[in-house]
Amino acid sequence: MAGPGAEMGAILVQVQEDLQQLKEKVRGLNQGWEAVDVESLEAAIERTESGLRKHAEKCLNAINTSVLTVSPSDNAGLCSRQISKPGIPPEASQKEIVFPEASAVSAQHGSSPPHVSSGSKHKLSMTLKILYNPRNTRHRNVLNQNYGVSLPLINQRKMVPAPPQKVAKGVTVGNLSVAPPSFCLNSSYSELPMSKMDEQKGILNLIERGLIPRAAKLTLEKPLVLFKPAAFHEFHAKHRKKASDGGAESKKVALGPAHSHMSKGSKGTKGSIAPPPSCISVLSLRKPKQLLSPALRKQESAFASACVPKTPEVTPAQTFQNLALDFDILIRQGNVDYEASDLLGFKQHCCLFWGSAHSFLLQVAGLLKDYAVPSAIIKGKKVMEVLPDFEFHQRPTREELLSVIKNNVLVQRLLNRPGQRYKGQNGIEMAAIKIQATWRCYKLRKAYVTFRQRQWASGVIAISWLVHMHMGQVRKTLKESRQKHLENFCIRAKHLAANWNRIRTSKRTVIHVPSLGYTQHVREATPDFAILQGSQVGRLCEIQDPNVDVIYVCPLQLSEGFLQYYHKLLGLQAAVRSGDPEDIADLQDRFKILTPEAVNSFPSRPMSLATFLKYSPKTIKRIRNLIQGKEAYMVGGLLHQDDLEVADALGVPILGPDPEITHLYSSKSGSKRVFAAACVPTPPGQHDIYNRQQMVEVLSQLIIDYPEVKRWLFKVDNDFGGNGTAYCDVTAHLKCYPWIQKECQRYGPEIWQKKWAHEPALAKISQELPGLLAQHAQAVNEKRFPTWGKFLQTFVSQGGVIEAFPPSDSVTNLAVDMLIEPTGEITVVSSGDQIHADGPLRSSGITLPQASVEPGVLNTLCRKIGEACKARGVVGYFSIDFATFIHPQTMGQQVWAVDLDLHYSDHLALTQVLLYVTNGRLDSQSSRFEVQLVPKKPKFWQVQKEQPETVSIVSRCVVMSNSMMHTNLSIIYYNVFLQMCKAHGIGYDVQQREGTIFTIFEEQKRHRFGMLTIGEHLQGVLMTFAHHLFIIYQELSAPNMHAETNFKEAVRDIETILGVAEHNKLQFEEEEQQASKAQAPTK
Repeated sequence: MAGPGAEMGAILVQVQEDLQQLKEKVRGLNQGWEAVDVESLEAAIERTESGLRKHAEKCLNAINTSVLTVSPSDNAGLCSRQISKPGIPPEASQKEIVFPEASAVSAQHGSSPPHVSSGSKHKLSMTLKILYNPRNTRHRNVLNQNYGVSLPLINQRKMVPAPPQKVAKGVTVGNLSVAPPSFCLNSSYSELPMSKMDEQKGILNLIERGLIPRAAKLTLEKPLVLFKPAAFHEFHAKHRKKASDGGAESKKVALGPAHSHMSKGSKGTKGSIAPPPSCISVLSLRKPKQLLSPALRKQESAFASACVPKTPEVTPAQTFQNLALDFDILIRQGNVDYEASDLLGFKQHCCLFWGSAHSFLLQVAGLLKDYAVPSAIIKGKKVMEVLPDFEFHQRPTREELLSVIKNNVLVQRLLNRPGQRYKGQNGIEMAAIKIQATWRCYKLRKAYVTFRQRQWASGVIAISWLVHMHMGQVRKTLKESRQKHLENFCIRAKHLAANWNRIRTSKRTVIHVPSLGYTQHVREATPDFAILQGSQVGRLCEIQDPNVDVIYVCPLQLSEGFLQYYHKLLGLQAAVRSGDPEDIADLQDRFKILTPEAVNSFPSRPMSLATFLKYSPKTIKRIRNLIQGKEAYMVGGLLHQDDLEVADALGVPILGPDPEITHLYSSKSGSKRVFAAACVPTPPGQHDIYNRQQMVEVLSQLIIDYPEVKRWLFKVDNDFGGNGTAYCDVTAHLKCYPWIQKECQRYGPEIWQKKWAHEPALAKISQELPGLLAQHAQAVNEKRFPTWGKFLQTFVSQGGVIEAFPPSDSVTNLAVDMLIEPTGEITVVSSGDQIHADGPLRSSGITLPQASVEPGVLNTLCRKIGEACKARGVVGYFSIDFATFIHPQTMGQQVWAVDLDLHYSDHLALTQVLLYVTNGRLDSQSSRFEVQLVPKKPKFWQVQKEQPETVSIVSRCVVMSNSMMHTNLSIIYYNVFLQMCKAHGIGYDVQQREGTIFTIFEEQKRHRFGMLTIGEHLQGVLMTFAHHLFIIYQELSAPNMHAETNFKEAVRDIETILGVAEHNKLQFEEEEQQASKAQAPTK
């Protein structure tokens, strides 16, 4: 076979022989792989590849140059065949390969090509490509299937794959700038934020990007489309093209110059030329020219010349805006009149944004139609002003819609008319909807309110029940705790009573807690309540007994100067006994002054001292350590439930009664019961008054029963110190009082005592009393009760008593301190006459011993009251207040028991200081206070020439007060105050037991202090006391400083006492002279 086919056959035969030799060599692999000549294999393969490559190219060229046709059957087979890989059919086999003969290849330039199927040619071309490329994956399979040649898999070259390139995704054009929202909303921007490149994009591009608002008013310096007249050719003068242009081009209709220009422009960038406005009409050029009449052609030429405008000049935006000033758009019955000339003109001038303007007008028309507005006029200028905001928000408010109406006042008035909405469009439906919505809202709201009320009520009930249960549990726990404390108190009280005789004569520790357990409203109404509790620092002087150690709990913070003063004062005991002022002892181990730490936690709370101590575990622990292994008991003030808890925590008994007994009989009504049980004289009056009607009836009856009483007192049960006391001079202001006296004289003493005779007088007094009391009654503490109404409210809420003031101009009050020991022994500790520095009904101090009542009479009354208290379980210290006067009718002295306080008094604390600094003895049976004057010891260098003087016992009188007050005292310290007094000769003589001693209470306000003046006789002591007060007043007062003080009232009361004493002295001397004269004749 000649030609390329024969050569291809020869090459294949040679390849077969070479491969056969390779097979033989491969069979010898079992003898050793080293024997195989790898280079010979590679050389044979290279020769085969080069030969195949050359002749395959020739064959492919011959095949490709031949003309191939595809029959319909072959086309269907070709289309239905599926190729798994590009260019390689999945079922290709060597049997289908047909090599073209030489005659076929040589005859490719002949007139008719041979008929070969397209599928066969395709398979042949693909097979040749595979044989041409030995590295093809199918090359080895094709040789093996068609020629039986199995090529070994040797020396396979690893192709280094090219590194894959990452596909870059994204936009190939830079980001275009977009106008910010603030640019459209803020009118302050005068320039567009765009660059030169943005200007070349075109107006439509800028509008789409927001750089130009859609509703902007544009004025172009150079128009986008230039109009010029188009020539209308005659039919016979139509432009004819050559026939060589082709049949298709000859069919095109010749167009004018303007149309040619526009067609060229259409090939440019899309959007570069804006379409003509809708208001410009263009004649169709498709109409045949030959159908136009001459007249019509003239009309068209004239119209064309009119439509061609001149080059427009630069027009500002304001000019375009002013064009819409005269457009008044009329809306009738909610419908826009589209045929109106103003609307058409407005539409023509707003052609660029007519859609937005039309939508806005429809919304205004819809609003007017809903409210049945007959007519309204829309201002075009206002519409154009509102359109930019409307385009951005698309939801104009009612105010914005009404702002464009020219007659908006009338329209607004019509819209605000009630029920107008239901006269307009769909009014009946809206009314029905409104009625249904209102009814549903009412029902749901009512149901919701009911639900919320029930929910709230259930919550209140649940919370109240929980609080009630919790409070009940707390009350139960407190009741059990208090009952336990009370049981322990009773057990320790019995133990104290059984061992009292031994305890009072042995070494013991007394814990003084001067607590005042008044009710909360009384404590809050008392100013400086803490200072009042800390004013009994004189209890420290009980260390006069060598067997007594004192622990004093103070409710105030103590300074170093305070402690130093009392260290020196208590160190005078040795000097007092020896008479030598230089003989001073250190007794710091005999007494301790402690302050509860809870005082700092509650600085502004007027709590009792026992409550402070209750919440002070450190202080309780320290006291427990101090009394460990010693006999100790506690002496309180006005006992409270917290005192029992403190005593239980300390494990000590209390020298005092049960707190309930204390509060019961310390009240004004309780003291009246004790006095009545003791059968002692008391002022006329009535107790346990709790309402206004009862008070008026009782006072009316008392006025009738005791017409000689001029002043009546009103005392609140639970108050103290005269704070809850008021008085009224009833007879001096009662208009019917003269008539009552006449009635009393008319009926006579016997008939007047009958109740029926009192009825007219009671009626008249009851009518006058409310107004009389409101006008003339006065409270002792006017700061707390400025009006009678406030006092009466407190009086009836807490209860009180009404009693008579002694019907005398000269009344003396006495204070007696007593002690009921646990064994039942009753002792009078001290007694004295009261002085009144804060008013006639307030006690500010006492003179000791008392000289107003016979000692026997006073002791008898005190003994009776003590027995009555003892019968009611009262133990410990208590004080009784008496009032003595000369009755104007009988001219005899009367003594009334007026008050009872079941606690340790301030007078008793000062009495302890007096006994400590004088080492004296107070004899209550004879009302004498006696001291021993110790002679001064001679010095060791002095020669004793005479016999030593004997100890003499002399009487002393004392004036002492625990409530001296001057507000200017707070500007100086106590050490400066004491130095000032020393400079004026105010001091105490230890040897003579005469002079003045001060007691200080606290270092914060420093406006109160205690003062004791000791002398030989009462008049001298009163004068010395008043003189010292006058000196202190002069030192503390200044003309330009206003100060509050009670010095003046104290001096005035002392002067009254001195006047009475001088009168009594003169009267006593006259009686003695008369008695001596009467005895002389008998002799």
